[in-house]
Amino acid sequence: MKSKAYSIDKDGFYGLYFPWDKKYAKDKKQKKALKKDPPTAAIILMLGDSPEDTLAKLGAKYMMKQGLNVLTMSPDKKDYGHHNYPLERFEAAIDVLKKHGNTKIGIAGASTTGMLSLIAASYFPEDISFTLVFSPSDFVMEGFYQDGLDGARERPGDGTESTVSYRGEPLPFLPFAYRHPEYWQKIEEASKAGGDMIASRPLFDESERLHPLREEEKIKVENIRGHIVFVGAEDDVLWDTCRYIRRMVDRLQEKNAPATYDALLYEYGTHFAFPASLLTDLLPVGITPLFGLVFRSARRHPLACKKTREDLDEKLPPIIAAWLAS
Repeated sequence: MKSKAYSIDKDGFYGLYFPWDKKYAKDKKQKKALKKDPPTAAIILMLGDSPEDTLAKLGAKYMMKQGLNVLTMSPDKKDYGHHNYPLERFEAAIDVLKKHGNTKIGIAGASTTGMLSLIAASYFPEDISFTLVFSPSDFVMEGFYQDGLDGARERPGDGTESTVSYRGEPLPFLPFAYRHPEYWQKIEEASKAGGDMIASRPLFDESERLHPLREEEKIKVENIRGHIVFVGAEDDVLWDTCRYIRRMVDRLQEKNAPATYDALLYEYGTHFAFPASLLTDLLPVGITPLFGLVFRSARRHPLACKKTREDLDEKLPPIIAAWLAS
């Protein structure tokens, strides 16, 4: 895929811009229409651990099939943690997208970047009119590192860092229940107990028990405009995303928020509840065996998880098309 790279030093953010490519058109009708009149809508996409890893490129192809230009982003090159990620990087990315002729901008993320997408959309509602989040939280998380310290795959900071900052100040966050090295030890315990490669839901439940969410730590979803799509599964063992999504839906209703929304919640689908076609190229034999290696629920309920991914394949494209037509 053709792309243009952007760096933090030169451009204010780290990412790759993928202009719509006709070879990824979903059909001849779209190919003809967009070749004549190229897309002026783009989505900021945060999937995977870097703008150029496999999942990010698969996501870019999926979004191009929907008729979009794509900008993939991540915190930094080979930095897979999130600690005081400056929201100003989204301002810089939005400016770049506008310079490329994009008049309509969306944002999408999964897991921690689902949280990040919601925060960015709430801070820049004048520019972002579509928000798609897979397995998000409804609060700002404490900052964390994935630097391998003492053999731990992940660790929290010193208790002062948020996942996100703005204008030099960390956003208020839900503090983790544990410090290093107990933090990763608790994740390993939960993973082993549940038969999953990774499970941190007990950690997040305990964090919220010890520190009930304060208003300042909650994402202000009522500030988001346009359309929001929440996607989550009850069998998520990273955190209780369906509970978080229901709380955001309640908040949108209580605040009489201007945004419209779809809450696509499933019993099965794991933390990786993505549309099937987004993952088609990941493994020639299909992605069901891969997810089964990671999560016990995927092993026990492969057909139900597959049905979730197929349902998302049916529901997401018309939602995106409706946003483009609005």
